[in-house]
Amino acid sequence: MGYFGGVEAGGTKFVCIVTDEHAKILAETRFPTTQPEETLQKTADFFTHWMSEQRLTLEAIGVASFGPVDLNTASETWGFITSTPKPGWRNTPVTPVLEKALGVPVFFDTDVNGAALGEGRWGAAQGLSDFVYLTIGTGIGGGVVCAGKPLHGLVHPEMGHIYLPHDRQADPFDGCCPYHRDCFEGLASGPALNRRWGVPAEKLPPDHPAWELEAHIIALALSTFICTLSPQRIILGGGVMAQHQLFPMIRKQVVEILNGYVQSKTLLEETESYIVSPGLGNQAGSLGAIALALRGS
Repeated sequence: MGYFGGVEAGGTKFVCIVTDEHAKILAETRFPTTQPEETLQKTADFFTHWMSEQRLTLEAIGVASFGPVDLNTASETWGFITSTPKPGWRNTPVTPVLEKALGVPVFFDTDVNGAALGEGRWGAAQGLSDFVYLTIGTGIGGGVVCAGKPLHGLVHPEMGHIYLPHDRQADPFDGCCPYHRDCFEGLASGPALNRRWGVPAEKLPPDHPAWELEAHIIALALSTFICTLSPQRIILGGGVMAQHQLFPMIRKQVVEILNGYVQSKTLLEETESYIVSPGLGNQAGSLGAIALALRGS
């Protein structure tokens, strides 16, 4: 039996797990994301301690990281977090540090690509070859699985930073993305909700008008992804999507926005099984990292 490590490297917290080859979690820890040296040292210490205590060696570790990141294995900065706005983390070598500390192969991808792979292997996208995993929380990011493989391309998709129609009369909010102001993330992330309405998203009541506007913005983005990527399913995770009243509003508005152009029974009549929450719940990220390790090894 093989053993694998997974790291959900988030901008707010790191979650590290050890599993067997069937993704049964054998050990887990989580801690705040502080400065790179301290955070990566805690990560390495967790796996070192487990291997020493169990007298076992991990076959591989998967890291699903916040970004942007460098995924080009021919690049000198492969495995780095690159142009992130998170203070102190710009140009941080994640994979090289962990490989040197642990002597174990490390496989690296975006947090959302990892979560997408996890959902495809064990969660809401099982049996599908083409789907999207979107997280809407502190930031907005999207992972795309195309023909069974995560989509990278030039760098990797940055689905939270697309521009959407912005009716400034209905919504005069300027947006809060430090790069693009009123891109998707700048209008619909958790911090955007907080700044627009003056209170944290979780304190807004379910019938607050914020949610109808939020659903509309998300529906605009999903309509764009449906037209460009034609996914077989869209999975919506992240802290904002814990507001489950959003799902029926988003589904309804996606159908209205597309206005019959995309002719698919799945989209027109079965939206409840087309736009869904993660099957792995809040373990999508950490188990997605395990999926990376299994896929790489």
